[in-house]
Amino acid sequence: MHRYPNPTRSAAAHHAHPRPHVAHHAVAGVLPFLLGSALLGSIGVFVHLADADALTATWFRCAFGLLGLTAWLLWRGQLGRLRLSRSTAVWVLLASVLMVLGWVLFFAAMERMSAGVAVVLFHLQPMWVLVLGALCLGERPGRPKVVAVAASMLGLVLATGVLEQVASPQDARSAYWWGVGFCLLGAFLTAAVTVIARRLRDLPAGVLAWWQCAAGSAVLWIAPAHEGWPAWGASWFWLAGLGLVHTAMAYALIYTGMARLPTGRIAVLQFAYPAMAILVDWLYFGHRLGPLQIAGIAVMGVAICYAERRPSAEKLHSA
Repeated sequence: MHRYPNPTRSAAAHHAHPRPHVAHHAVAGVLPFLLGSALLGSIGVFVHLADADALTATWFRCAFGLLGLTAWLLWRGQLGRLRLSRSTAVWVLLASVLMVLGWVLFFAAMERMSAGVAVVLFHLQPMWVLVLGALCLGERPGRPKVVAVAASMLGLVLATGVLEQVASPQDARSAYWWGVGFCLLGAFLTAAVTVIARRLRDLPAGVLAWWQCAAGSAVLWIAPAHEGWPAWGASWFWLAGLGLVHTAMAYALIYTGMARLPTGRIAVLQFAYPAMAILVDWLYFGHRLGPLQIAGIAVMGVAICYAERRPSAEKLHSA
């Protein structure tokens, strides 16, 4: 006689003994996610060696990123997903424009401050997502998240090196604060892309990135055409790396890891990017952060992790 399994017993056994392949699946996602984050952390070296203005660097990132992402989508058999409906096309175009502007601001900031600090300030983006979610989506952040935002703002003030900049020459202070402003605005634009992406959940992540690179390639070619193309040679190598390494390859690795990781682990592991950028700043450029800047980065990290992990904890508790 065929015996049907007892659903209650099966569920209890599942919770008591989680399947090994699930844990292995999550562990397998850590390596590509960390490798992609480490690649992004070296972006400052490529920008420095390329020696190009922000608009030219962004065009190369978009153009070569477009080539790399096209190859990736072809390999995954997802080229057909690039076709957009009328309802999604407007949102994809808006997200693409905002992301490209964010990249331009990021490269412009790195012309005025160290790449490590620029990356750290761009990681205020989750806090902007919190604010935009409340304003645009009507999401109530709750008291814990408000506290996290306040703590993150405090950490931001310390991370910018405001006290260290007081002793700097006037010209250096002015350029530095322009860089801070570019970072904050760029982080805001990137957060807006994240909010828009919630409307585009059915699109594979690589498709949205492809359209962002396509939009930047179609518009920003005017910059190198007007200012002059970089001399053929090493500069092209480093600029191509911004697209092939720091966009196509890094995004492919990060997306692969994200598909195998829970949200709580992603929120923690995402800080591998700024950590690597700071390490590269120290080893390659000789930039050292002051004690207050280190403390500010730590405060921002704890605040953002707390804000990101709490929803998952609450969901598990309610279950």
